[in-house]
Amino acid sequence: MIELKNISKVYELGEEEVRALDRVTLTIEDHEFVAIIGASGSGKSTMMNIIGCLDTADEGSYQIDGQEVSDLSEREQSTLRNRKIGFIFQQFNLLPKLTAYENVELPLIYQGVGAGERKKRVMEALEKVDLGHRIHHRPNQLSGGQQQRVAVARALVTRPSLILADEPTGNLDSHSTQDIMKLLKELHALGNTLVLITHDNDIAAQAPRRVRLMDGRILSDSREGGGID
Repeated sequence: MIELKNISKVYELGEEEVRALDRVTLTIEDHEFVAIIGASGSGKSTMMNIIGCLDTADEGSYQIDGQEVSDLSEREQSTLRNRKIGFIFQQFNLLPKLTAYENVELPLIYQGVGAGERKKRVMEALEKVDLGHRIHHRPNQLSGGQQQRVAVARALVTRPSLILADEPTGNLDSHSTQDIMKLLKELHALGNTLVLITHDNDIAAQAPRRVRLMDGRILSDSREGGGID
């Protein structure tokens, strides 16, 4: 599904050049659950932005489902992002004036999905995260864990082939963290491809495959059972 070949990304900080990613090559298959782990400055957020078509590489090739992303216009990349990728962010990124239902519905409105189909899919997504009873609540009426579950439902509602979760438990207490990780594992079991970005070793350890970054390069790539590529 995801194929990065010799990907580099360089940022100019004053007169200094920072290589956020340095000739990274990585393949993620359909239905995998992969944690990308690293400390601040390791390059993991830059990798997520490139995988999510939120940013472009300076060098190298990125293909998603066999499609070369650099060949696409900004509009085409936006369409690919909206149709194929669901995002879950640390800050939830919910619109405060909208209800849980309306926040989840928004991506479908952007896609031009009809009202009847929107209602069906929004309710399915909210039921999947056990929030069917809180559809009329606004974010400030929900706990942090509930807000993140709304964000998960919003990521699911477009039925994306890839879910990108960027530090999804970073703002949650330990109980809510367990709930969200359980939910992500359930989504993976249902066949979703899941890429989890984290700095937390305990969170990363729950993924069957763990890719560790340091200074913009892949330090290790280990799988459940102890194998390292």
